[in-house]
Amino acid sequence: MDHLWAPWRMSYVTAPKPVTVDEPCFICQALAANDDRANLIAQRTERSVVILNRFPYNNGHLLVAPRGHKARLEDLDTAEIVDTQETLRKMVVALSGFMRPDGFNIGLNLGKAAGAGLPGHLHWHIVPRWFGDTNFMPVFTDTRVIVQSLDALWELLTAALAAPEGANG
Repeated sequence: MDHLWAPWRMSYVTAPKPVTVDEPCFICQALAANDDRANLIAQRTERSVVILNRFPYNNGHLLVAPRGHKARLEDLDTAEIVDTQETLRKMVVALSGFMRPDGFNIGLNLGKAAGAGLPGHLHWHIVPRWFGDTNFMPVFTDTRVIVQSLDALWELLTAALAAPEGANG
């Protein structure tokens, strides 16, 4: 691989970015609404929320976010960090219990340049994965096949979360 050194670009890269008006935050809007099912909220904790991804990469794609509208990791206090990570763990356990995936992709995109579609509100993605879940459709037709409705997933997930600890596995 060739490298092109361009140190004169550093002033551009580190310059203050223009202030932009954020789009309305769908996480905050869902939290403010009274209908968790319609807003795909599967669980609320004291400091976090779990929302089904309305445009999933794969079946079971969830978002775990702090309840507060915070854009950076350093904005979270210790209790929020612990709560969101514990919630991530609980969601992996719940999804493992009724979906039986072969693995998970779990990630956080920090900032628009890193792929954050909602850069103003931190959220972790949990994406269950199965061997062979990627087929020819995304390659040839730019289409993903999701084999379960969001409504059916919401029903299964909320039932699994309501079950006594350990009843899922």
